[in-house]
Amino acid sequence: MDHAETSSNAPGSVEEFRERLAAVSDGLPKRLRQCADYISANTDRIAVSTVAELAAGADVPPSALMRFCQIMGFSGFSGMQKLFREVYAPGWPDYATRLKNLKDNGSGSPAALLAEFVEAGRLSLEALAKTLDEGALAQAVSVLAVAETVHVVGFRRAYPVSSYLAYVFEKMAVPAMHHDGAGKLDHRFALRPGDALLAITFAPYSEETLALAADARERGLPVVAMTDRLTSPLARHADAILTVPEVDFGAFRSLSATIAMALALAVAVGTARGEA
Repeated sequence: MDHAETSSNAPGSVEEFRERLAAVSDGLPKRLRQCADYISANTDRIAVSTVAELAAGADVPPSALMRFCQIMGFSGFSGMQKLFREVYAPGWPDYATRLKNLKDNGSGSPAALLAEFVEAGRLSLEALAKTLDEGALAQAVSVLAVAETVHVVGFRRAYPVSSYLAYVFEKMAVPAMHHDGAGKLDHRFALRPGDALLAITFAPYSEETLALAADARERGLPVVAMTDRLTSPLARHADAILTVPEVDFGAFRSLSATIAMALALAVAVGTARGEA
């Protein structure tokens, strides 16, 4: 692929970028595969990082990262960064900016905030009901219902979901282990043949969750993914993919639909194990 082809064949959206990344990753040589794995786990850093910083994170020389950009269809790093600055970075402002957005929208009173978050939750639940992949949900239940132990992992925004799942599994007598990262321990060696992993992450995707999912897949364990889209980097490691849409208000994202999906999944798994 020459320089002209790479610059004219650049992805036009973050979704296209992720699709191309998933398509080319398996055939890349070692250093470029390191670039692909690091970029897929840290897409939130592309807009604000330098070539040197990303290369250091991937443990490759800057020249390898530049070559990776060309393989992805860009003439150089600036083209890839421009895509994420325009499309991705504005979607995740810091909390000070989020609070300012709420104030500017005149939603400062507690009652007004509650009403807006209730509405965001309602829209999220409606979207989940309309877009639910029943086949994927049934597949996820069948995978987890026969597992010796269900390992549950989810950090940051996904942490309330993973901890709640571990709680419900415990109450339903489903053997489960919550990988919570306490003490920076990932407990990956607790994974045993016959177990399954339930991994939860949303953009910007958790590097720890992706790493544990990749490790489980390499060991031949089934992985169930709960994420925001089919092009999520978690999807490449999953046997069943549950996508959950969440509507945000003021860039604060609801967990209403995700908790509903988690509860339905846990109860269905517990019921299936009881019947078996």
